[in-house]
Amino acid sequence: MAETPVLGRSYGELLVTLGVMTEDDLNRALAIQSNQGGDLDAILVENSIVDIQKLHDAICDYLGIETVEIKDISIQRDILQLVPVRLVHRYHLVPVERENGCIKVATADPLNHDAFDDLKLLLRCEVEPLLAYSSDIKTAIKRYYGIGSDTVDSLMEEEGDEFATDVSAAADGDIEELSEDASIIRFVNQVMSEAINDRATDIHIEPFDNRLRIRYRIDGLLYEASLPPAVRRYQAAIISRIKIMADMNIAEKRLPQDGRITIRRGGTEFDLRVSTVPTPYGESIVIRILNSSGELYDLGRLGMDPGSYEIWQKMIHRSHGIILVTGPTGSGKTTTLYASLAELNRTDVKIITIEEPIEYQMEGITQIQVQPKIGLSFATVLRSLLRQDPDIMLVGETRDQETAEITIRTALTGHLVFSTLHTNDAAGAIPRLVDMGVEPFLVASSLIGVIAQRLVRVICPNCKDEVAPQHELLAALGYRPDDYTGVSFFKGRGCEECKYLGYSGRTGIYEMMPIGQELRDLTTRRASGAEIKRCAMQQGMETLRQYGWGRVKSGLTTVEELLRVTQEDVYLEKSITEELNKEKKVIEAGFEL
Repeated sequence: MAETPVLGRSYGELLVTLGVMTEDDLNRALAIQSNQGGDLDAILVENSIVDIQKLHDAICDYLGIETVEIKDISIQRDILQLVPVRLVHRYHLVPVERENGCIKVATADPLNHDAFDDLKLLLRCEVEPLLAYSSDIKTAIKRYYGIGSDTVDSLMEEEGDEFATDVSAAADGDIEELSEDASIIRFVNQVMSEAINDRATDIHIEPFDNRLRIRYRIDGLLYEASLPPAVRRYQAAIISRIKIMADMNIAEKRLPQDGRITIRRGGTEFDLRVSTVPTPYGESIVIRILNSSGELYDLGRLGMDPGSYEIWQKMIHRSHGIILVTGPTGSGKTTTLYASLAELNRTDVKIITIEEPIEYQMEGITQIQVQPKIGLSFATVLRSLLRQDPDIMLVGETRDQETAEITIRTALTGHLVFSTLHTNDAAGAIPRLVDMGVEPFLVASSLIGVIAQRLVRVICPNCKDEVAPQHELLAALGYRPDDYTGVSFFKGRGCEECKYLGYSGRTGIYEMMPIGQELRDLTTRRASGAEIKRCAMQQGMETLRQYGWGRVKSGLTTVEELLRVTQEDVYLEKSITEELNKEKKVIEAGFEL
């Protein structure tokens, strides 16, 4: 790999001359740069060769320049427009302000005289360098100029004014030709690469009347990516490029389509599931990112506390029956099920899964993907699978009466069956099955247990700060000041490690509801979800809110996160908890209910 032009040998030799590091240190850093790429100052700091503050102080003293914390300032649009995008990317710098006819420019390489000579010639004024971290400049370029701004700028130079502003009106032949243009290919690759860098699970590409919006789903929430305004001009070509990669029909723009892309990045294989739907302003695309070669979680790493882990272990090691995992889309149900199957996967056990889609390949397990277009539905596959002599089965989703009845009858005939259901809490799974048309006695006879789960964002450990209690939010969760006396609360202030979000990664919160005789009796009597939940809580079930409260008290997540993912359950839980507390006080006082 060639030495990067930013912060190369000349920069390193200056640091040696200034006594910041030795010649051996420089050679070591350059060797790392040659093998891995990246900027020299980042390599020096990450590998503990020099201290970043010492490095910057030495450069500033030698050159007589100042430093700038570019992430802490807001740069005016008219200042940004002074320097062409191509020079911003070529020389890795950002104009910061104009003062007394002089343009101040943030740079990580103040020794790049060619860059400042070009800027002086272009701007016809003095240019003053300000030293900034290379990583901060990268972040600022994305923030102010947008992802792929260099690519879009070069496209506009190539096309000039001949390209139609309303690309939807351009001929399909022109769009197909442009979608194979190197710059369009590069822009799409940049969008996907940025999503993977940011740990995104989904990419949303959404056309509107006067702009194209791209959003990334990171840790469950959507964040809008900064894009150059001119990207709307190439909307049709960008969408066509993605459809070509996903082996879709690019001429069909009126009907929804599904496709798949497999890419490799840094030795890791990613499976991208692509969905398009027509809108009045063009096709909207959602790309689901799956790390197909990623490591599967084991049960011990899911975030279950010891009590919940013990309950779940007892459930999954039963010989037959059905276990349901409930929660909304994106709540980690599949991860929990895969981790459970991985633990049960032995040579003396036959495991078959029916999924839509197959998210991860599992060694030693037979996995089947349903294909509704050809009539291969969950119910159709289930009817045939018993002849495959399985011991354990996973049905990706129980979504209709036919699938539910076959799944439950399979569990009653000596098989252990896992499946998912879309309900808010564990108790809601039972009336949901009955509402589907399954006889209550079948549900009561087959159901081992139900687990409801959510994912909460974890506070970034790198920028974690203690904060004062938020009394209004805590009151909304049903907690009084006495409940959190002595509890410390934390929040992430935002840093480079967490992309200034304050959170990094997610963990699960769980509601375990094993089915005992009392719950079976309630099921047979067609009890409501509230009655079932009350009984389960009376028997000691910890609700999602209660479980999450433990995560808040341990400093793992925030009150805002807990309220965000459990808000719909709070009011019912509060009323049941108050009733149970009253009953407890009556019993403790020596009275019978």
